[in-house]
Amino acid sequence: MALLTAGSGAIADVPVPLQPVNPQTGQVTLDSLGFDEQLWGRPGQPGDRQALLKSIDYSLRYLQTSSAQRAYQQYPVPGITRDRVRRSLVRFRQLVVSSRSPAELQAAVNREFVFYKSVGKDNNGTVFFTGYFEPIYAASRTPSAEYRYPLYRLPNDFNRWTMPQPTRAELEGQDGLGKNSPLRGRELVWLRDRLEAFLVQVQGSARLQMPDGKLMTVGFAGKTNYPYTSVGRELVKDGKLPLEGLTLPVLINYFRSSPGELDQYLPRNQSFVFFKETHGAPATGSIGVPVTAERSIATDKSLMPPGALALIKARIPYPNATQQLESRMVNRYVLDQDTGSAIQGAGRVDIFMGTGPLAGDRAGIIGGTGELYYPLLKN
Repeated sequence: MALLTAGSGAIADVPVPLQPVNPQTGQVTLDSLGFDEQLWGRPGQPGDRQALLKSIDYSLRYLQTSSAQRAYQQYPVPGITRDRVRRSLVRFRQLVVSSRSPAELQAAVNREFVFYKSVGKDNNGTVFFTGYFEPIYAASRTPSAEYRYPLYRLPNDFNRWTMPQPTRAELEGQDGLGKNSPLRGRELVWLRDRLEAFLVQVQGSARLQMPDGKLMTVGFAGKTNYPYTSVGRELVKDGKLPLEGLTLPVLINYFRSSPGELDQYLPRNQSFVFFKETHGAPATGSIGVPVTAERSIATDKSLMPPGALALIKARIPYPNATQQLESRMVNRYVLDQDTGSAIQGAGRVDIFMGTGPLAGDRAGIIGGTGELYYPLLKN
């Protein structure tokens, strides 16, 4: 079923996830969009304009690839093509460089671009935002009494695995130790905390601190074909946690106080992720380019234009004067450079928040509704 009625020239029954906004109809007030104050910063808070420019360059590099050409061949929204996305990025980059303030950039974008809005969940324009990050955990290349929980390499014969594929419990055991795992010999690295090993699978990459002080980086190499199941939602379903206020810190605190329940709940997410060593490379999105803190998002790549410029209106937490995290509604230009097994449909966006504990704290409490737009040149 289409997510909205296809316009002229669209193929019947193909999901159309984006709808051009006509400000004359009152669908959106453009004055409220695109005022991205973080680009120029505030007193005592440097802007991140250079980070955005670098992220744009990554997307432009992707759009020159054969992968991008294939991705846009069957894109379901009339008028959105790889060439238009590329030209829009080139022009937007010029405007970021030449503009002297958020207001000047906003005015130029509203003058030259048209906004395509995500139809959101159930065609109501509402998008649910979450955050993800690159964790830093202690690990070892060799197992020991301290480092017991492995991450695994992709099996050589993975493409020949028959259906149904093994579940998480079958691959790593109910306790996560993998004592009788069919993956024995494919261990890449061992962590000392089972929940941290699980969270690396959820986040898709990590920086791992070795006992000798050296750093190892790992990234996504593949996954089994099971859908992602939220362990937090499973706890809510069983009455262990309330849905309201459910965040990653709440989930971590629950398992820290009830470690015996890890064996019961983690296997409920039957999906399993494999890793490869990335030799110091930055966290990389599904389109094969590095992701940038607060400037890269993950969406459903069967629906949203890969590598494109996007604009989010969402609540993001920032440390206040006492270093407590407070969420505020912001407009933020971002690049659509990643995806995730939990990010499905036109109503979901995951914001990359960076690397390390603070990024994890911030990512873990993002969980609210907002709006998603794609600005594209009018001509």
